[in-house]
Amino acid sequence: MNVPMSHLQNAQDRRLLYDVACSHDPRFDGRFFIGVMSTGVYCRPVCSVRMPKFENCTFHGHAAAAEKAGFRPCLVCRPEIAPGDARIDAVSKLARLALRRIEDGALNDLSVDELAAEFNVSARHMRRALGQEFGVTPVELAQTQRLLHAKQLLTETTLSVTDVAFASGFESLRRFNALFKSRYRLAPRKLRENSRGKLSVPKNMAGEFDDAISFRIDYRPPYNWDTFVNFLAARAIPGVEHIVNGRYLRTVQIGDHVGWIVVAPFKLTHRKRAINALKLTLSQSLRPVCVQVMTKVKTVFDTRANAQDIDQCLGSDELLKRAVRDNGGMRLPGAFSGFELLLRAILGQQVSVKGATTLAGRMAHMFGEPITTPWPELSRISPEPGKIALAGVDQVAPIGTPGKRAQTICLVARAVADGELNLAPGADPDVIRDQLIAFPGIGEWTASYVAMRALAWPDALPLGDLGIKKALGLTRAADILQRTEAWRPWRSYAAIYLWLSLSGG
Repeated sequence: MNVPMSHLQNAQDRRLLYDVACSHDPRFDGRFFIGVMSTGVYCRPVCSVRMPKFENCTFHGHAAAAEKAGFRPCLVCRPEIAPGDARIDAVSKLARLALRRIEDGALNDLSVDELAAEFNVSARHMRRALGQEFGVTPVELAQTQRLLHAKQLLTETTLSVTDVAFASGFESLRRFNALFKSRYRLAPRKLRENSRGKLSVPKNMAGEFDDAISFRIDYRPPYNWDTFVNFLAARAIPGVEHIVNGRYLRTVQIGDHVGWIVVAPFKLTHRKRAINALKLTLSQSLRPVCVQVMTKVKTVFDTRANAQDIDQCLGSDELLKRAVRDNGGMRLPGAFSGFELLLRAILGQQVSVKGATTLAGRMAHMFGEPITTPWPELSRISPEPGKIALAGVDQVAPIGTPGKRAQTICLVARAVADGELNLAPGADPDVIRDQLIAFPGIGEWTASYVAMRALAWPDALPLGDLGIKKALGLTRAADILQRTEAWRPWRSYAAIYLWLSLSGG
């Protein structure tokens, strides 16, 4: 179900949304929000509180639109942990990409003009696109996202209010307190008191790590965790990533903050309703950047996806039917670092998955800084692009990669380090594709793979991939494009299913 802004005032569509909310169907969680005029709060469609009367409800396509209308987030269903919406067919490409960048914190570091420049449009054009699709401005979106992040930190951690403010992206405590009180009609400390027991993370969430902190990340079912984590395991960078007992572990560096994280499924039940969530545990050293870590984890584990819609679309195709049946609920594996994924893609050219994993481990051992973690398998930080750029071809080639490929690695490392190449999720895939293929040694396959996993673009298709050609029984690009047209806008997911079908799942 799509909920464009133009339809939210239509009586028939409003009645349909009301019926969906009454059903508490988790498929629609995060795809719209219900404003309750009698209480002044807005809720997720899965909220367990008794549904208000139809005439007391308004409907909003984004949390920012609900807050702009004067509603504050419900303390029971907690809109700040709603999965988000990854569809791209219902809105303009520009609005969807800009929304993703803003939700991931782009305006904490960039001005609206600078963000618009990433998409080669004016700030005015970007404001108009977001206004038409979501009814809010870029600044309003950013403010809502910061407040929702702050609400989650106040609910799930013991961080001081000052630490919460800065971790959420606010530049001053005074501004944070003023905006929080005006929007939520509560002081931050008072909200923390009122939120206790409201579907927050249990006290023992961190488990065996006494000095760690943990967060809940909700998603819409189904989620094929075992297949997903096996995909990551086959490509885990030795020293940087490790999978053990179905849990994903990795080292992390954001700015000057270095540490480790653990991600695993976490089942919750509230008022006899299952709540589907992942548990993110991170070391104390990452507390100041915990919001940035959460954002990256949501990308890696594709928690915004509408898996049931995707499977329904792709599973209707005879070629994909079996793969979707056997691996349904598969997500699009993202990247914790765009440069890390690009490096891995270049190393993987014309070699097996296992061979690329070996080369990536050598790069980490040679250029990644050492780190001490609770696991001997995690011993290195992922290499920084600036360090590789300074090292040069003579130090990269000895890991076992051809000289020309080592040169390509150094060139892209320098471009990323200098800010000339932006590999953040939500970056325009067409712009990044053109930039990437301009580098010697990078072709369509690498550019598409980066769009899929680093940019989190759901409609990329690696045309030159040998596995996809084999699965389709086609070799000409034009034939492949024609055959896969019906898979739009989920061709990245289709590629994953095709690879799974070749590997036996």
